[in-house]
Amino acid sequence: MPTHPTPDGRPRPHHRMIDRVSTILERAARSRNGVTLTEFARELDAPMSSIQGLVNGLVATGYLDEHDRRYSLGPAPFLLIRLVGRPTVTTVSHEDLEALHAETGMTAVLAIMVGSDLYYVDYASHDPRYAYLAEGFVRRSPIRTSTGWILLAAMENRDLWPQIGALPPSDAELVERFLQDLTRIQAEGLVAAPSASTEADGVSVAVVEDGRTVAAVGIMGSHTEVAERKAELIDVLTRHQREWRKRP
Repeated sequence: MPTHPTPDGRPRPHHRMIDRVSTILERAARSRNGVTLTEFARELDAPMSSIQGLVNGLVATGYLDEHDRRYSLGPAPFLLIRLVGRPTVTTVSHEDLEALHAETGMTAVLAIMVGSDLYYVDYASHDPRYAYLAEGFVRRSPIRTSTGWILLAAMENRDLWPQIGALPPSDAELVERFLQDLTRIQAEGLVAAPSASTEADGVSVAVVEDGRTVAAVGIMGSHTEVAERKAELIDVLTRHQREWRKRP
């Protein structure tokens, strides 16, 4: 890859750690099935002990995902792309959120997790609160929203347990309810009216690409409206989800 010169015309110097990180990310991005730590070490011609810390740090910050000890590109690069106005998820578009909003009259959001935080990266709503959260890329606690429960349930246990273990004591009741529902969420990819927030409630489903949950779509509203329309909202979301899954 060419190196742009410095203002005085000399080539910019490389930094070994940055070179390693960029190689790790590119290798993960090019792989369809994930890359093992051994394969990273071989690619970099470096001992695994020197690569492990870099890889762990990239997983912790959301730049890599780990599944069955294989690493793939995480959501953080896509959040950076979204910050400059480009889409983060390929199978669900803004038009899909608008369709949900038009059919239900309620707020529709697209959420991803980066590290330990949840972000709404797109929305369709007349509610300025969701405009603020999505357009400002405001961090949210995943345990306090139905989309977050979807994304937490998609984690491997080795990542999930530290994630919920780091939550404050005030979230203990939510954690207990989430854990009671965890197996069902993992099987169905659906969360309906968990009352995770005092401000609003929702029904959410997983967005799956290449066999992995990469995002969640939720329909949000007041506790009363979500409770009264729960069955309808589940039907609407799962029907749209089936259409998304047909897309290449």
